[in-house]
Amino acid sequence: MKKLNVLVIWGLILGLCVLSTSRGMVAAEEAAAKEEEPKFIRTPDVIYVPTPYDVVRKMLELAEVKKGDVVYDLGCGDGRIVVTAAKEYGVKAVGFDIDPERVKEARENVKKNKVEHLVRIEQKDIFTLDLSEATVVTLYLLPQLNVKLIPQLEKLKPGSRIVSHDFDMAGVIPDKVVNFKSKNGREHTLYLWTTPLKKEKTQ
Repeated sequence: MKKLNVLVIWGLILGLCVLSTSRGMVAAEEAAAKEEEPKFIRTPDVIYVPTPYDVVRKMLELAEVKKGDVVYDLGCGDGRIVVTAAKEYGVKAVGFDIDPERVKEARENVKKNKVEHLVRIEQKDIFTLDLSEATVVTLYLLPQLNVKLIPQLEKLKPGSRIVSHDFDMAGVIPDKVVNFKSKNGREHTLYLWTTPLKKEKTQ
């Protein structure tokens, strides 16, 4: 009888140890998951307006995207630019957006188009990014935000191309300005710069 009681007690002790360890592991996993979740930094700088697909293709054509290029889209929305770059040019591409809803949408778009091997989407503040890996940068931001990006864009490798949809970059001379009429009937202006950036002379 005593042996039976001892066995029962040891069984209870072992059971409690296993339960405690299991709970500890679950807590540790939850903590790790929370650490991996991107921290929401601030609200987006612009309202999301999708770039029409024919304009997307014109932007990539203007940038003369080719094999070996790495395309960064700053404020990627639903990921259509990076997905198109991967599908039609076979290049690696990264989309960045601060809005978790856009990030989710873009990742779904990447998966739907089966370009996960070429494209990744990151939830990040574009004004904190290291752009040095990119050879092509696409933008659809406001003019003042383009200007704010200049210090980062100046760190791009020589010969890198920057294409902006509809908005210029004050103080920097574009290499090309292209007017393009979309199938939706709207006129779009596209700006191309190459690095090193050509600054306007100040008096």
